[in-house]
Amino acid sequence: MKIKNIIILMGLFPVLSLAQETVPISKAEVLEKVIQQNNKLKIGEQQVLAAKGDYNQTNALFLPNISASHSGMATTNPLMAFGFKLNQEIVEQADFDPNKLNNPSQINMFATKIEVQQPIVNVDGIFQRKAAKAKYNATQMQLARTGDYLSLETEKAYMQLQLAYKSVTVLESALKAANENLRLANNSFKQGYLQQSDVLSVQVRVTEVENQLQYAKSNVINVSEYLAVLMNEEISGVLKPTDSLTVAVELSAFENLSDSRADIKAMEFTAEAYKQNYKADKMSFLPRLNAFGSYELYDDEIFQADANGYLFGAALTWNLFEGSKRLGKTQKSKAEFNHANLELDQYKAESKLELNKAKRMFQDAKNNLKLTELALEQSKEALRIRTNRFTEGLEKTTDLLMAETQFSQKQLEYFNTVFQHNYALAYLQFLTKN
Repeated sequence: MKIKNIIILMGLFPVLSLAQETVPISKAEVLEKVIQQNNKLKIGEQQVLAAKGDYNQTNALFLPNISASHSGMATTNPLMAFGFKLNQEIVEQADFDPNKLNNPSQINMFATKIEVQQPIVNVDGIFQRKAAKAKYNATQMQLARTGDYLSLETEKAYMQLQLAYKSVTVLESALKAANENLRLANNSFKQGYLQQSDVLSVQVRVTEVENQLQYAKSNVINVSEYLAVLMNEEISGVLKPTDSLTVAVELSAFENLSDSRADIKAMEFTAEAYKQNYKADKMSFLPRLNAFGSYELYDDEIFQADANGYLFGAALTWNLFEGSKRLGKTQKSKAEFNHANLELDQYKAESKLELNKAKRMFQDAKNNLKLTELALEQSKEALRIRTNRFTEGLEKTTDLLMAETQFSQKQLEYFNTVFQHNYALAYLQFLTKN
């Protein structure tokens, strides 16, 4: 009686664990919500905007820099006092008196100044702009590939949820069969056809299935919560897939690795950015030509403008030597460019290797699917025969338990193989996506 009570109590845990409300959801709904709401994609979008901001800053290479200021000063400095009067256009003949020149009275000065600086020729800046553009393109490609990866991860998680529910269904059926066998064993024991050890073996089997069922139901909750994280949603309940776990159809043959794949394009753009930075550092040895101009308003009262003047011109500047700073910077950018190219070649080689492994994995999954399907049919028939013989008292309890255990295992193996097949197919599509 104690053993039966323990079994009944353990059987309550699976029921309690599924007390949460189930929320039906299709794979299409999950994928749509992940694309719209996933935090990783939102982070990637901000990285793209930041790279776009860096690129927009390079517009300063062509657009003028305009600034305005208003300042107020007072001085008794002889040189500045005379200059203030000149700017204010108030110099008189008496101001040339040596005593006034040497010991001027305090003079106030309020100046409004508008300055314009216009780049004309900055060769290194042109290549820096190209580098910023390449970096911007790289972040766009990285975001696209992140979206592809999250779609794959979502499909995988959804299939795991399907598999978890299939496991629960299989184990619930196994538990039902085990309980029925326990009922038959108890009846046979009462009639003197079975020994107590045979009944205990059946009870142990019931307990094992209940434990497996509890783990399967916990796995449902775990995968459901992971999908909720991918969708960036708070789910009040447990997600339940509306699409069933069936063998996915291979629609077309898979091509070789494409250079237009988003992650490869991202690395190519990154290498291009390093290339343009290297060119920019080399071009920094050339002179720069910039135009400048200013318009100034002067008065001895604030926000007045009784006098004005302008200034404009152009400057050709050539920084001939900065120690070894520019040389070292050029060496560094060249090394970074070469490093990026080597990383690109290595990444392509590793991607080809991964694609070949994925093709073999998919082929193995297809072959394994046929074998597990056949094994499932055979174990099902074996269980049917042994159950009928056990009912008639012609089969040992251990043989029946073995057949029952094997059938539930083959069911779980089959659905797990379906999952492996479908994921291998989805992974191949991910690797060959342009």
